[in-house]
Amino acid sequence: MLRVAEQECRNHSHYYVGAEHLLVALLDERDPSTLRALDAEGIDASEVHAEVRRALGTGDDRLWEGILITPRVRRIVGLAQERAGDREIGPFDLFEALRLEGGSSAAEILRRAGGRNTARAAE
Repeated sequence: MLRVAEQECRNHSHYYVGAEHLLVALLDERDPSTLRALDAEGIDASEVHAEVRRALGTGDDRLWEGILITPRVRRIVGLAQERAGDREIGPFDLFEALRLEGGSSAAEILRRAGGRNTARAAE
């Protein structure tokens, strides 16, 4: 999953893998558990995908000397490992860890998407 996030980072001409790149990679993966969780909250995965891509923007063209993984993504992976326990970390573990960590703009986009749907349901 981190390789897909790294490619997303390169696609946006960024030199770091952030939580937003990770969320785009998770949505691109179309993991059934992740999609069910979004659906249960009335969140449209394609809307979130488009919003995260807009938020990412595009960096300056640069020579690729290496890609950094942000401290936040390291925390997310650590939380996912705790969640997974003895088994291999899966996409849903990363998705839940991203939400649990909560400090990224990717997590904020997910919260807003859930809030929009809660407001729509109340109307």
